[in-house]
Amino acid sequence: MTELTTTIGAYDAEKRTVPVTFTSGAIRHTREVNAVLDEGRAYDKAATRARVEQVALGVAHKIALGVIAESVPEPAPDPAGPAAV
Repeated sequence: MTELTTTIGAYDAEKRTVPVTFTSGAIRHTREVNAVLDEGRAYDKAATRARVEQVALGVAHKIALGVIAESVPEPAPDPAGPAAV
């Protein structure tokens, strides 16, 4: 398996999450991860990055098992319409 990289998006204060994209070769998996808040209920960027690293271990395992795989594009609609049966 190729190396797994993560890209963390902007903190959403309303949902208290960050969007994260996990990429391994052609596989790209995006999900929200719960952010970590400090004692004053402020977003803790460093602690959230550590949490994302933990989530990445699970994502990497699911990719290795084939549970998360490269998405298959939807077939383009036939311009002639549905086939006659």
